[in-house]
Amino acid sequence: WGVAPKREHTARCDTDPLVLSAAALGALVAGGAGGYFLGKSKADIIEERYETYWPRKIMMVFGAPGAGKGTQGPKIVDKLDIPQLSTGDMLRDAVAKGTEIGKKAKEVMASGALVSDDIVIGIIADRIKEEDCKTGFILDGFPRNLAQAQALDAMLAASGEAVSLVMAFDVNPAVLEERVCGRWIDKASGRAYHVKYAPPKSMKLGPDGKPLPDSMKDDITGDRLMQRPDDTAEALKKRLDGYKNQTVPILDHYGPKGIVKRIDGGAPITQVWDEVQGKLGKALR
Repeated sequence: WGVAPKREHTARCDTDPLVLSAAALGALVAGGAGGYFLGKSKADIIEERYETYWPRKIMMVFGAPGAGKGTQGPKIVDKLDIPQLSTGDMLRDAVAKGTEIGKKAKEVMASGALVSDDIVIGIIADRIKEEDCKTGFILDGFPRNLAQAQALDAMLAASGEAVSLVMAFDVNPAVLEERVCGRWIDKASGRAYHVKYAPPKSMKLGPDGKPLPDSMKDDITGDRLMQRPDDTAEALKKRLDGYKNQTVPILDHYGPKGIVKRIDGGAPITQVWDEVQGKLGKALR
């Protein structure tokens, strides 16, 4: 046998690499019908048989603002060695590269209109053909509604694929408010602080128990910290209402497929990660 690309002879069991022996590779290839091999290279045969036995890990991660998705997402990426794909990043990249679908998106954006679901699906379809997505990917910020979820399912089904896992981080609204409303950032560097979990060294509390704004300074530069305009209780309520209206139908859509895994995002970070790892292993093995 010639040397096939690494992915053709490396399978994944849970998240640990399992290197197949030459005999095992031969068994995969031998499993096909006689006429199946005509006109196909050995590498192509191994590739196709690999896809049959070990399909790509296709994940979605959902969570309200402050639910911990931003903390756990990078850990999942490292654990599974697959990329996290943001629709915003993919859109900008397609426009910058001047792809056919990127040109369509650019025209729409130039007119001030919203990019259609068809264009977004096309951009995702192009992106997931790239090398780093060969063993799987995580979608971030998509789908945002049931129609997009159905369109995504149809696109994946066209190549014999389907979503493998939908992970939803559940957190009590009161905990979310504490997390979100306690955030302060250094605008220049992006360094983040929290009045309860990671306060700046300079923080002083007023008579009402709240931090004095003038005392909130960056530990490194001493510059004044700021709060984002949407990190308020009023803004959070609107965002939570929008999240619920958009996300619940998506979770209901995938629920009957048995692929929705709910995570207690209100637990301590290490405990949340332990639960995430446990559900990743069970769902993707």
